Amino acid sequence: MQKIIKAAQRYELHGRTPGRRNGPLGSIALEILALFGNLVSFKTGRLDPSLDWIMDKLKRWRDAVVRALKALRDHGFLDWLRRFERTPNDGRGPQVRQVSNAYRLFAPKRALALLGRWSSRPSLPDDDAAARADRRAIEAEHVASLDLGAFASFQLGDSPLGRALAQMGKALDLRESAKRTESQSTSYSYVPM
Repeated sequence: MQKIIKAAQRYELHGRTPGRRNGPLGSIALEILALFGNLVSFKTGRLDPSLDWIMDKLKRWRDAVVRALKALRDHGFLDWLRRFERTPNDGRGPQVRQVSNAYRLFAPKRALALLGRWSSRPSLPDDDAAARADRRAIEAEHVASLDLGAFASFQLGDSPLGRALAQMGKALDLRESAKRTESQSTSYSYVPM
């Protein structure tokens, strides 16, 4: 979310012409983006404030909010879906009324390009790859030393399937160890001639 807001700020500064107060988005559009960034539910993605609620929170006129939303949509930072609900009225025409729009935020590529190194994830430290390789080697060595029952528990955890496979693994290990400890009979029958 912070990347979208930062990209919009850079896009606004980059698009501003000398002598003008606002760029392509405008200051109210940046305020709306910051408000939406604090309002969006990251768990569900839900973002559906009403126009009156936005006006009340920002203390701006309806026309200014509508123009800012249109500028955000025209420049690729925002899109919305108009939603309606049925009304119990009788009469001609569709019997619906509009409820709040459902909004979706974007970061257009041309705005992300203005962020430079901030637009991508930071690279991992050099020693991180070596540490990960060491951990993989230690884990592989540990897994190789496990018997079948412990291996099943290690892979599947304490789940019903993990417990069942661990029990089967222990039974197989027991059977295999019994085969290894049994010695083949080397006694020969002595038949005198």
